[in-house]
Amino acid sequence: MISNCKPINRSRARIYFGKLYYTYRRYYDWYFGNKKYAKQITEELLPRVVFEHKTPLYRRLKNVDMWLQRNKVTNLRLAVEKINGTIVNPQETFSYWKLIGKPTRKKGYVDGMVLFYGGFKEGVGGGLCQLSNLIYWMALHTPLVITERYRHSYDVFPDSNRTQPFGSGATCVYNYRDLQIHNNSNERYQLHIYLTDKYLVGQWRAAQEPLYRYEVYEKKHSITHEYWGGYVRHNVIHRKKYDLHDDLIDDEYITENHALMMYEPLLAESVKN
Repeated sequence: MISNCKPINRSRARIYFGKLYYTYRRYYDWYFGNKKYAKQITEELLPRVVFEHKTPLYRRLKNVDMWLQRNKVTNLRLAVEKINGTIVNPQETFSYWKLIGKPTRKKGYVDGMVLFYGGFKEGVGGGLCQLSNLIYWMALHTPLVITERYRHSYDVFPDSNRTQPFGSGATCVYNYRDLQIHNNSNERYQLHIYLTDKYLVGQWRAAQEPLYRYEVYEKKHSITHEYWGGYVRHNVIHRKKYDLHDDLIDDEYITENHALMMYEPLLAESVKN
């Protein structure tokens, strides 16, 4: 079903108490729930790369100062130190925020770009969504099961040099908007993340060669002009699953996305062309 995503104006009190409620509900889940969370971290890498991907550290974005991009890299380095080498054993769940912890100035995090209700602002730890986006995208190319993921509610920037389908990322807000990935297989998986001068690079690794190959793609992409005057972008993310003989054995629904566009669609077309 297509959602028109009409903007909702919430009061500051509603936002504050809502965040407070969901934050403490998350703490309860982490420490008193019945999930077994991944916590083992090792420098020794599992031998097989299941999937690898990289994303550029620096992008020129309209009205975004480059110092925010440089600060983002500082924040990414600190977060990567907390999760690089994480082993997700069978029946364990990877929790993005449980491993990283709360980004604070005391821990060395600095102001970066934080998306906020269709725009952006400065915020401590800003830019860490690039890391959650990368981990989510890579997990879609493995047998791991995404059990919690939040889509971006706003499409803030045009598709200049986009290499992944719209809506294939995972937004993150400490701690109530988490990314959680469950290992329902009999194999151990390991997350390997590092930075180069230009890229954030990630791998999901395992002890054995993968039995399947995955292709993630979008369907039913559309842009609708809503009665209240704005534009909303929609699509559905699917995944094809191939065996070792490259035979298609499944084509499964992953998720659907609906996001308020914060730019004119015609502008996006001119950027592409």
